[in-house]
Amino acid sequence: MSRVGGRRAANAAMNILAALAALVVILPLVLILGFLVFRGSTALNVAFFLHLPTPVGEPGGGMANAIAGSLILIGLAAAGGVPLGILGGVYLAQSRDRRLPWLCRFLADVLNGVPSIVIGIFAYTLIVLPMRRFSALAGGVALGVIMLPIILRTTEELVRMVPASLQEAALALGLPQWKVVLHVVLPTARAGIITGVMVAV
Repeated sequence: MSRVGGRRAANAAMNILAALAALVVILPLVLILGFLVFRGSTALNVAFFLHLPTPVGEPGGGMANAIAGSLILIGLAAAGGVPLGILGGVYLAQSRDRRLPWLCRFLADVLNGVPSIVIGIFAYTLIVLPMRRFSALAGGVALGVIMLPIILRTTEELVRMVPASLQEAALALGLPQWKVVLHVVLPTARAGIITGVMVAV
């Protein structure tokens, strides 16, 4: 066998081994997902999404309160975390000052590394204890704080990736800086910012 033929055979063998390795990793996940869909599809109906759970040990019931609670938490967190994160990211990318943006980046990176349980304790101390009861507000604040550094840093990096020529052209036409950001920078980076928000949520 020639050297070229040997390399082709080795290449084919490695491709087969790589495909088998990927199959070994993916197959259990596919089997588990298929089992869940097969066994759980019979329980998926309108009542499952609209009815409240039944007491423990009784059949039936739904997930209405869990779904509503999740939507409320995400809404509260997004209402605070998304605007602050996007505005902060734009500021960090567009600011010419070096001291305050550096401090904001440092604090965002530190906050991004804080365990979620610590942020939960912070929300518990700040909101739950003064109110003397649990509420969706505490969960929304905690989730918003977790989302904030991710959205902020993602927005900053994406705004920095917008070509300077686009911004310079808009400024040359006489647009003020805030209109350049609103009508040129953000629309250009919109897809990536939306992706970052979805990842943060």
